[in-house]
Amino acid sequence: MVRIRKYHADYSRRLFMQRLGQGMLATGVLMPLWQAIAQDGDSARAYPDEALSLEAYTKGKVKAGDVISADNVEHVKDLLDPIQYLQVAQMGRRLDVLDTTTDIMQLSPWEYVEATLRNKGRARFAPDGNVVTDEGKPWIGGNPFPQPTSALEVFAGITLSWGRHDVSLYATKEEDLDDDGDVAYRYESVWTELSPVARVSLDPKPYWPGHEDKLRYQSILFLSPNDVRGTSFLNIWHYDQNRYPDLFGYLPAFKRVRRYPTNQRFEPLIPGSTLYLSDAWAAGDPFLTWGNYRIVHQGPALGAVSRSWNATHPNWEHTTHGGANGLSFWDTAVEFIPEAIVVEAEPVKYPRAPVGRKRVWFDARTLLPLSMVSFDRQGKMFRSFDGAFSLYSDGSNAVMDGAHPYWSWTRVHAHDVQTNRITRLQQVRELPGGYRTTVNDQGVYEKYLTQSALQRLGS
Repeated sequence: MVRIRKYHADYSRRLFMQRLGQGMLATGVLMPLWQAIAQDGDSARAYPDEALSLEAYTKGKVKAGDVISADNVEHVKDLLDPIQYLQVAQMGRRLDVLDTTTDIMQLSPWEYVEATLRNKGRARFAPDGNVVTDEGKPWIGGNPFPQPTSALEVFAGITLSWGRHDVSLYATKEEDLDDDGDVAYRYESVWTELSPVARVSLDPKPYWPGHEDKLRYQSILFLSPNDVRGTSFLNIWHYDQNRYPDLFGYLPAFKRVRRYPTNQRFEPLIPGSTLYLSDAWAAGDPFLTWGNYRIVHQGPALGAVSRSWNATHPNWEHTTHGGANGLSFWDTAVEFIPEAIVVEAEPVKYPRAPVGRKRVWFDARTLLPLSMVSFDRQGKMFRSFDGAFSLYSDGSNAVMDGAHPYWSWTRVHAHDVQTNRITRLQQVRELPGGYRTTVNDQGVYEKYLTQSALQRLGS
């Protein structure tokens, strides 16, 4: 029996183009995306079968189980950001292809998804531009706009909750490569995030009493090498997204905490790195300090959104390939994402920023940022930021976040294409000195997220 296809790969593409041409943002093809997710947690019913398959999209040229390389990347060029395409086409990067994950609970923390469903429809923009509930209070948890109707709503969600946990402490290894593909710097650090509002796991929730006017406490402490050991930075975010975060730093050589200017967000914190504070989660600045938000594309994409935890390594570490010396890129598996939303924005309140605009690819199902490409003030391609994400579970063992497996990022690339320098980061289990990746431990506030903590840790 011949199966007649009611929908084909071009049907979804034409629908997305029609919406973009009409200036309308909606998600899902057969039905509203989050209506499908609310039924049983599966996004598949929002899309025709032909829109869930890379094999169908490429007409059999690339499929799950294949490897994307310079030999076949032209068939998926439209599914990658331009810097990822350059990396594969010219620098030897390879991408393993997985089948498409449709279970939403595999793509975000369980409690975050539940809060998104529970609080759906309750978010508003206040007259000053901030996100509030229908009662005019700070946001109460989950994504405030799971069915976004504007580019600003897309960005508001990721800015309000980066890691999608109430508290996260990431033990991190970083390697910075020079333009010849050699490792020039190696760093070990602890990155900590705490959300005093929109809490979904820790009591009291949704707010931490006395801190309702803050959105986030975030710090980074460098552990090695010795010449930076004890160096740390603390970002204190106001809930008001019109205000710049307060940035403090401790440098062991000066033995004191000092305040840093706001424009420090567009400079590397340490030698060799290509990362700015502004890059964090592709939304490292208050969303109201950027502007001219607009949707520039809607359609399928490739992203490393699941099954990227390396359970086979005792410290979760990953292997590399590509570049001149086989060190430039993490081994990465991507999958076909039926719908991505691409947003552009400009740093309107940062007149001295080297970035003129950024373009961010979001998975429409989770509104998780897949990758970011920024452009300089002359409009030339400048830098990229792309990550990989996963449940920390492989079926036989798991890192638990309460009653459910831990979900988080696993590794990141940041590539300055104007200098050809690359920074690679990975989240590991533990670093020397007993610094371990942990989730939802309120005690990290006193240990890492105050000015006195910076002084204590640095000395």
